Amino acid sequence: MISLFPVLWPELLLVLTASALFLLGLSRSPQARQSAPILAAGALGCVFFGVLMSDQTGALHDTVSSSPTFYIFHFALYIKLIVSAVGVLLVLLAWPVGEDATGNAALEFGHDAGEFFGLMLLSIAGVFLVAGANDIILLFLGIELASIPTYIMVSISRPLPVAQEAGVKYFFLGAMSAALMLFGFSYLYGTTGLTKLDAITHLFAAQNGMSAWQMLAVIFLMAGFAFKIAAVPLHVYAGDVYQGAATPVTAFLAFVPKTSGMVAIIKILYAITGGTWAAPDALFKLFWVLAILTMSFGNVLALLQFNIKRVLAYSSVAHTGYMLVGITTILAAGHHPEIQAEALAGVLFYLAAYGIMNIGAFGVLQMLPAHHSIHSSHPLPPTGGAAETFDDIAGQGYDHIALGLAMAVCCFSLTGIPFTVGFLGKYLLVKPAWEIAQTTSHVALSSKMGWLVVILMVNAAVSAAYYLRIVASMFLRHPERKAPAAARPAGAALLSTPAAWGVALSVAGTLAFFLYIPAANDLSARARLATQIQQKADMPQIISASAD
Repeated sequence: MISLFPVLWPELLLVLTASALFLLGLSRSPQARQSAPILAAGALGCVFFGVLMSDQTGALHDTVSSSPTFYIFHFALYIKLIVSAVGVLLVLLAWPVGEDATGNAALEFGHDAGEFFGLMLLSIAGVFLVAGANDIILLFLGIELASIPTYIMVSISRPLPVAQEAGVKYFFLGAMSAALMLFGFSYLYGTTGLTKLDAITHLFAAQNGMSAWQMLAVIFLMAGFAFKIAAVPLHVYAGDVYQGAATPVTAFLAFVPKTSGMVAIIKILYAITGGTWAAPDALFKLFWVLAILTMSFGNVLALLQFNIKRVLAYSSVAHTGYMLVGITTILAAGHHPEIQAEALAGVLFYLAAYGIMNIGAFGVLQMLPAHHSIHSSHPLPPTGGAAETFDDIAGQGYDHIALGLAMAVCCFSLTGIPFTVGFLGKYLLVKPAWEIAQTTSHVALSSKMGWLVVILMVNAAVSAAYYLRIVASMFLRHPERKAPAAARPAGAALLSTPAAWGVALSVAGTLAFFLYIPAANDLSARARLATQIQQKADMPQIISASAD
């Protein structure tokens, strides 16, 4: 029996801190509510620096047990590093302000501050479990741990019917996705007789191809994961849920569940391809179609929205499609291991880039005051007055210059304009896909990958229409005639120093990871190192834990 603490200390730290926060939630004291985000940010900061130091000092040990259920290796370390860093930014966005500390301009959790931040930590701990899991049971539990707290967070994020409606929709669709995943995992176990991912990897490496039942298992698993990453056709919840939830919770939904789903897809694909990524042609075609539909539907639907949170919801769907291009490239590069590693590194880099730049856009949105036009058909919410529509942000680039510039930087990066991390992320996704299109001798494969690159670039150009519309609304539109001042919240009420720090760090990261070459090189180098997934033979330095 190997001690669990050296292996699972980040997960244990987050779970213990979440438990303390739940107990803290019993207190009605404003001081207790004010201490809740400090504890959450402190726990995530400890995880970030602890993982960073262990990775830099090589504090990994070759102590693999006979049947490990949990691995700590560079892939898991990379996921923990980026999720804990982005998690700190998410805590800053949700930081309560005011003497009562019951929320901020966009978020109103009442006296449930301890419970709210405890749920955040539990969800992030679920992503950590997914990253290190070497057992399909633990993998499923990690995915659900990352998802279930978000159902509650959506419902308690503000006392409005739209939030409760969004929470109910999200819960029932999430239950359906869990059923699909369980069905897929049951067939995977039934056709292999194994639950350990490394054993499943060896089994598929030894057999020739996949049986029909195994392919059915994979299809159901990918359908369940599609909900987590908001991929077509299980993207339909995104618009309503993102709009109904408070803006800081929407930012959380756009990154944490998506990361858990993407990591699960990578681990399962690695296992069922025998560690070679040489997928059957049917599986490659499935991801090829999925990538095209997801980025195309996401961008087209984003063009049709008037609520900015719905725009960012469907743009999140489009960014999932971009990352699926990287996954498709991995499956296509069956006989080019160097291109496979390059494509996987691109997906991992884009996960970090998307989290950094997306949080800045949501952070600016929650700090802008809503404008209540006399022509508006919807009243201001009783709690909070953060901007949500294009009418709300009209002309606010002049009233709030710093926030307007921050939004412009984040929107340019999400579009993929040069000198931003979004451009570098898209380049790292496109480059290996184009290399496959140019180097493969298979004419049909070359054509498919060439079209995939073209469609991605067209979609990136289409996304400029709605991202630049946000920037244009802030700087080029004049606000409509407003209702009396008594009907509007004061702009000063939206000022939040923690949220401002979150936006500033997001903008700094968006620029630094492209303009500051050592930072970009360090992140991309970590992503390349993390491309080693799970095999003991590939991972000479591993810590593992076993329940055996």
